[in-house]
Amino acid sequence: MKKRIPVGLKDYEKLRNENYYVVDKTLMIKDFLERGNEVTLITRPRRFGKTINISMMAEFFDITKNSKKLFKNTKIINTEYVSEMNQYPTVFISFADAKGDKDIVTKHIKSYFRSLYNDYDFIFKNLTRLETYDYETIIHGLTNEKIELKHISDSLAFLMRILEKYYNKKVMVFIDEYDTPFIEAHLGGFYEEIRDGLSSMLHNALKTSTSLQYAMMTGIQRVAKENIFSDLNNLVVCTVKDPEYAQYFGFTEEETKKALEYYDMSLNSEVKSMYNGYHFGNNEIYNPWSVLNYASRKVLEPYWINTSSN
Repeated sequence: MKKRIPVGLKDYEKLRNENYYVVDKTLMIKDFLERGNEVTLITRPRRFGKTINISMMAEFFDITKNSKKLFKNTKIINTEYVSEMNQYPTVFISFADAKGDKDIVTKHIKSYFRSLYNDYDFIFKNLTRLETYDYETIIHGLTNEKIELKHISDSLAFLMRILEKYYNKKVMVFIDEYDTPFIEAHLGGFYEEIRDGLSSMLHNALKTSTSLQYAMMTGIQRVAKENIFSDLNNLVVCTVKDPEYAQYFGFTEEETKKALEYYDMSLNSEVKSMYNGYHFGNNEIYNPWSVLNYASRKVLEPYWINTSSN
């Protein structure tokens, strides 16, 4: 039986465990560790595999998991960096669903952090007196609907600090679609109301925190208004023009050819004309959303244009 086509799949664990066709992008982990950039921001268009890749990164490093089975027979296993698997306290955040008006966006972000704190409940058992005060202040802010984001701007940095204390290791941070709440706020006219809280949260965790090992963020653009990252001088930005990580988002021509052949299709001139059209760094890249939908439906259509309102 042919493997299922992973159209729209966002969870790397599900991708690997439930008989889906997988394009191996695990050498991205090797590049990430070799570059050693403290904070990396990768911007790509929608539907180019940002979420599945950032999910893969978190699964690989998370110290609370055993990922040997998940990464069995992948390319990263044959490198020296396999020793880094499940060695770091890891925080994975997705702002992908932080969409709507100010209240909805704020509630989503608070809800996400409540879940994070709940997942790591066991690390808060032996806090000092001052740590307990900080913890209770943050929990109050996360559970009180009237408290704004600017009053919980230490929630990520504090979680990282206690994780480092508990595991005696620096923390890996992965943030998917970091820019979604900023874009929603801009479009909805409440940008000024949430900017400071979100910017402070990123600054406190990625710039001033001493608990950070490495961080990676993905988004569709670098939010430049009001210089959100103006003092984040440890940030390396990788856009579609840059060679860094270029081959890991979207499908290369060889990956596209193999995927289509697996489903008894071919990469002919019509498919090339419809679905490549992208150059990331020096790589010719095919849109994975379109390729996978084409493999599923066997109809040559511009699937990507229906993926976003903006």
